[in-house]
Amino acid sequence: MMDALQTHWNAAYARWDEPALPWFEPVPDLSIELVRRHVPATGAAIDIGGGASRMVDALLDVGFAPVSVLDLSATALAVSQERLGARAGAVRWICQDVTRWTPTQGHVLWHDRAAFHFLTDADARRAYVKRLDQALAPDGVAIIAGFALDGPEKCSNLPVLRYAPETLLAEINTYAPTAFRLLDTRAHVHVTPGGTRQSYQVSVLGRAPGPQATS
Repeated sequence: MMDALQTHWNAAYARWDEPALPWFEPVPDLSIELVRRHVPATGAAIDIGGGASRMVDALLDVGFAPVSVLDLSATALAVSQERLGARAGAVRWICQDVTRWTPTQGHVLWHDRAAFHFLTDADARRAYVKRLDQALAPDGVAIIAGFALDGPEKCSNLPVLRYAPETLLAEINTYAPTAFRLLDTRAHVHVTPGGTRQSYQVSVLGRAPGPQATS
């Protein structure tokens, strides 16, 4: 299955130029807004499923270090490496499945735009949350975005799970009971290069205990 997914994503990134990718964002404005609002200090950051995303550019611009980008697709990572040029040397590139990855340091920021929602298998979600719990520093923040309840049922022809902020938090805490609390939520509409509107929900999670956000 791992090889099949790598083949799928390598083919997807080889098929389109970066600006034509359905999930392309020229600037990750909402993610950076939430980082500035909720992450008290720069430090180690990781972008899960970052691939060709320009989030890594923004994290370097803001001053996070070290910055890591994890993705299944070597083709996607190569797009970012070429775009960054000399700055690519400041990034740790991890071509791996997040559910099999071994975290190596505490991160003040875990960012995931549309990776978790592909995990339709409970064991995969359990493995993801284990890595999240291991990788996040005690004062760290996780920003996890995915399709909202009224969003698409598939992305790149693969099935996804859709969440509300409350159901995402409940799912995370199923595998790490009471470990995380909801700090903030945002509804977001992504417009693809082809003009399709996709409903996302973005959740900001911090370590528990603490009062829950209301939405």
